[in-house]
Amino acid sequence: MHLAILMTNTDDSAFAQRHPGDGEKFAALIRLARPDWRVTVFAVKDGIFPEDMSRFDGALITGSPASTRSGAAWTLRLFDLIRQMHAARQPLMGVCFGHQAIALALGGAVGDNPEGWAHGLLRAEMLARPDWTRDLPDVLRLYGSHCEQVTRAPEGATVLARSEGCPIAGFSLGQHVYTTQHHPEMERDFVADLTGEMAETLGPERGAQALASLAEPADTAAFAESIARFFEQGARRQG
Repeated sequence: MHLAILMTNTDDSAFAQRHPGDGEKFAALIRLARPDWRVTVFAVKDGIFPEDMSRFDGALITGSPASTRSGAAWTLRLFDLIRQMHAARQPLMGVCFGHQAIALALGGAVGDNPEGWAHGLLRAEMLARPDWTRDLPDVLRLYGSHCEQVTRAPEGATVLARSEGCPIAGFSLGQHVYTTQHHPEMERDFVADLTGEMAETLGPERGAQALASLAEPADTAAFAESIARFFEQGARRQG
């Protein structure tokens, strides 16, 4: 299996330089479930896109501090690619920014979180169960950090999960689209460091709540397995 990682993270701060990049994080997440899979990272935020998506068994769009509503040229090009993959029914996974980008590109809507930032270890209640999610817990714990969210899913989508203040925390579309608002690629120590970096943005109360949430483990391995099964069923369907 060979996946394209469409890297959208625009953060080039000193903080970001001290940590592994998103391409490395997502490669590690995929290999947690399938060590022999190959990934190729494309910095789409810099205008670097795959020339031929047929070379890949699917794609995963990462998270980003950028807004899907910015109108930036690279986001519009990404929306075009999403629509092309949707038309071809090629497997596509979206994480945080990727989740929102897929929703916008396919006719959904994105807006501000009504309660401000959601940050830390977040809980999502599973609402629907496509086969690839069969082993996920009923209440899924994943790290998250977002101040925007999907407010309307694309027509025909199934909402898979909801979290506090976020009614659409993930959705599927047919058998070829799978999304989450949260960050399965993040690790505890990174989220702790990020919480400190965002102290002024989060405020003392929300920052303290985020740090306290890290006492519990995330369901990272289970979610990585769901991603692998999603791409596997997509490859069988296309094969």
